[in-house]
Amino acid sequence: MTPQDNFMVLAPIAEGRRGDLETLLASMTDRPGRADPANPVLPFGAFDRLHVARLLVLEDLAYADLGEAATPPPPMLAFLGDCDGDAESFRRDLAARAGDGLRRLFAHCSDFTADADLVDWMRAHETPPATAYVNWVGRTVRQVREEAALASFLRARPWPGPPQEARKSIVAAVQAEQAQGRLPLSPAAATPLGWTLRRLADLVLAPLVLLLLTPFLILIAPFYLLHLRKLEETDAEFTPRPAPAHVAALARIEDHDASNQFSAYGNVKPGAFRLLTLIFLLRLVQYTTRHIFTRGRLARVPTIHFARWVFTDDKRRLFFASNYDGSLDAYMDDFINKVAYGLNLVFSNGVGYPRCRYLFIGGAKNEQKFKNYIRKRQLPTQVWYKAYPNLTAHDLACHSQLRRLIEDGPMRDEDLVATLRLL
Repeated sequence: MTPQDNFMVLAPIAEGRRGDLETLLASMTDRPGRADPANPVLPFGAFDRLHVARLLVLEDLAYADLGEAATPPPPMLAFLGDCDGDAESFRRDLAARAGDGLRRLFAHCSDFTADADLVDWMRAHETPPATAYVNWVGRTVRQVREEAALASFLRARPWPGPPQEARKSIVAAVQAEQAQGRLPLSPAAATPLGWTLRRLADLVLAPLVLLLLTPFLILIAPFYLLHLRKLEETDAEFTPRPAPAHVAALARIEDHDASNQFSAYGNVKPGAFRLLTLIFLLRLVQYTTRHIFTRGRLARVPTIHFARWVFTDDKRRLFFASNYDGSLDAYMDDFINKVAYGLNLVFSNGVGYPRCRYLFIGGAKNEQKFKNYIRKRQLPTQVWYKAYPNLTAHDLACHSQLRRLIEDGPMRDEDLVATLRLL
């Protein structure tokens, strides 16, 4: 199995260069916000390990929520993506094959020089996530594309007869195609030993540490809850309707595909109490995304391909990016209806969030306030790439199940019927 990794280059934009940068980013798209896979600056489609990527100007649109004395941080260029295999080798591949385009992009950053080593510079500006999520760990871009081709072939003609006879016909037809060099179904690569050992260590050590801390956590729990509730009762909400021009700018870059991107940036509530709470909760979420939610669902939500939460600015701000299926309203409704408590746990530690009780209660359940809060902090993603356009997470799961017809050997009638229904 080839596990997935992620990268995020974050660097301040040089004064006076933002306009030129946005013009360059716009030249990389074939529709507003959607990357042209073959654009000459950064031809995303040439990298067969890259699932999704985006380039955007990262800026705090809600800094005023901190008060009249607040000043916005300088805008930054963010370049992030999710890839098969380790991010370090992908970074080297990027520099080797798209070096000129990367230099054109990074030349708009205040500390980039013409003679900079690209790999070293990107590594120095790497901003790792506090938490990351992969819909299906081990499903590579190659697998997605091969299984999509298989599904198209199988759906292009009827397969009559009883289920077992239909399966024999399918297997024979696919094998005939493969004999002609078509419809490859590449076997999974060996799982990297280092990745397995790190995952196993985290699987064991994280609960062990939590177990050792349990007496201390029990001791401080009453004091923690009392102080938390005191803060929650005085937390200010900032949930006005976002400006129509802002909503229109976001709408221009949405719904060009069966999937969409989402980028949001906000302030962590001041004080060590809130920050430590958020760090602890994101670590718990990271444990679940590494060891529990690895096969098609984040809690009860099946529509997210990749997501990440990233601290910036000395942990004063939190950036959230996701790649999801459907419209934004449907995406938010899915979370509100199924896992509002999960939204509250993390985002209630952000300035202006709808008021919660004990981290869990309220918050996102105030639907319109929550949507206003999120939309105000959502950033336009100037360039967004997805390696398999118009395929949803549900499609990918169905295609993998169809592959079982070829590779799993004899199947029980009930399993076979369920699989054939996908045709």
